[in-house]
Amino acid sequence: MSEIIRLGLIGDNIAASQSPRLHRLAGAQNGRRVVYDSLVPPTMGMTFDEVFAHAAASGYRGVNVTYPYKERAAARVVVEDPLVRAIGAVNTVLFDAGGPHGFNTDHSGFIAAYRRVRGAAPPGPVLMIGAGGVGRAVAFGLVALGLAEIRIADRDPARAGALAQALAQARPGLVTRTGADAADLAPGAAGLVNCTPVGMVGHEGTPLPRPALAGAAWAFDAVYTPVETQFLQDAAAEGLEIISGYELFVGQGIDAWAIFTGLPLDEARLRRDLAEGRDAP
Repeated sequence: MSEIIRLGLIGDNIAASQSPRLHRLAGAQNGRRVVYDSLVPPTMGMTFDEVFAHAAASGYRGVNVTYPYKERAAARVVVEDPLVRAIGAVNTVLFDAGGPHGFNTDHSGFIAAYRRVRGAAPPGPVLMIGAGGVGRAVAFGLVALGLAEIRIADRDPARAGALAQALAQARPGLVTRTGADAADLAPGAAGLVNCTPVGMVGHEGTPLPRPALAGAAWAFDAVYTPVETQFLQDAAAEGLEIISGYELFVGQGIDAWAIFTGLPLDEARLRRDLAEGRDAP
């Protein structure tokens, strides 16, 4: 194989991430070896800024950024896309001659995941739990899908309010509500969206009690480790249409690969290899 492509993932609690395997498989499709490192600031005894600077100076082509650093990463990069600037969170960073450039493939990945499952169906009123980095990306994705009303639940009222204001600026006439208790905001919502870590390995549980799911039409969980979270299991049991965080994972990964390398990718082959547990040789 030719020149090595060095990538990484900056985040906490990422031992179960499938991103390293996705990018190694993408490299193998192109006859390239990918080294994809897990960069965990607490484990490394470094701050996020120190890890970011280390990656920028150590020959990485780029890094993905995950919880809880996406908003912090946005302050360290050049963001050329006004939509990504409005989102205020970055999950993909490319190191090139012009310095670190930031992108948000959570946004594009969520739109692709939604359309793959629900087609052109409008989202209806949506309850979104979590207004952090992935929440901001998903919320702006919902706006692109025709969102008319959103309820944002977050333990930090200021963060929920700031996101509601940013969304209203992006879509004049958008109806917004915010609060700390997701269950209080659930009645009448068609879509239920979890953009918190609750439900992932190491953060077991569900962000919304099952009785609060009744009457909704669809549910999305940004968590994909495990794929079948308690939240999605409860939603399926209540008859909701399910959009798995796995779909977001694949979508954002494909878009990130294009940014990192510009190399082609056979999505069907990638999905098959991921599903069958394969890794690059």
